[in-house]
Amino acid sequence: MNTIHVYIVFLLGMLGCNAQYSFSGQISPSADNKKVYLSIIENYRKSSRVYADQVLLETNADAEGNFTFEGDNLSPKNTMYRIHTDDCNEDNKGGSHFFRNCASSRSILFLAKKGDTILFPLLQNNQSFCDITSNNPKSGILLKIDELKEEMILDFMEYQSDASITLNLKKWFRRLQDFSMKAKEPLAELYVYDFLSDRKNETYTFFLEDLNTNEYYTELEKRLIATYPNRQFTSQYIQERKADTGIQLASLGRPKGAHFNYHWYGGGLFLICITGYYALKLKKRKIEKKALKNLTPQELTILDAIKKDKTNKEIANELFISHSTVKTHINNIYKKLGANTRSDVKDMFK
Repeated sequence: MNTIHVYIVFLLGMLGCNAQYSFSGQISPSADNKKVYLSIIENYRKSSRVYADQVLLETNADAEGNFTFEGDNLSPKNTMYRIHTDDCNEDNKGGSHFFRNCASSRSILFLAKKGDTILFPLLQNNQSFCDITSNNPKSGILLKIDELKEEMILDFMEYQSDASITLNLKKWFRRLQDFSMKAKEPLAELYVYDFLSDRKNETYTFFLEDLNTNEYYTELEKRLIATYPNRQFTSQYIQERKADTGIQLASLGRPKGAHFNYHWYGGGLFLICITGYYALKLKKRKIEKKALKNLTPQELTILDAIKKDKTNKEIANELFISHSTVKTHINNIYKKLGANTRSDVKDMFK
């Protein structure tokens, strides 16, 4: 079955009965491991990578890389799913294949419900999971949000002052929230909320402030209850919002005079900083060696471009590859280095 046949199957599925679902696509025919996995994501805090307890089904792609998941047991309302594959050998049980997730894993997040027919085409240069064609207009909304998140990261790289960072945070909080609201899909809003409220992200402090002044979070709770009243992620959001509101109120209630005596703590803080500095320096050296060993020649070229502050468009033009191909390489670089942003990557090699 070639790509044309996959499109024919997709079109036939569009005309099929609404009780069925069909997720089909193509991975690189040259992939050593032809296993493809379908996962369901009820906990939106587990959308960033593969978790073993999320995997629902697995199938084998054929010799040409084509795969299909079919059935009739999907919810009548949208749910978040992931399809992923990796290049690890099936008998690899070590850390490089942790939770069925290699450093070279490729995956895509999407929304689906009963009756959906979705195609994940193989793009040029054998790039998989970069595009979605679906009879459900909400299926690809998470991909569009990811594009906005990448644009946000690039925006922050251009302006580093405290004042510009504060203004940028306010701008991007509104932009991402407004975009997801216009999609009229609370799951898309949860995907944005997960990113902006993540305690590991630089956005968390601003999120706590925004939580106190922005009615958006109360309205999102109402939309979730109205659309998904009995779902795990709805109760998860309600509980998290209460907890974060408590943290925010506690910070507001702290007396203005309550602060550390830096004359007493300065010496200890200095030692901590010095120790942390050398630990970080050693860690960066190890990461640099790991990068040179594990990155492909193309990824090393793109890594060098990232360190030179080049945009995705500039990289694509210089290497004569598509924008989506650049994004795929950058995602692979992030995974192999354990990074989340371009700033993380650049910091590793300062």
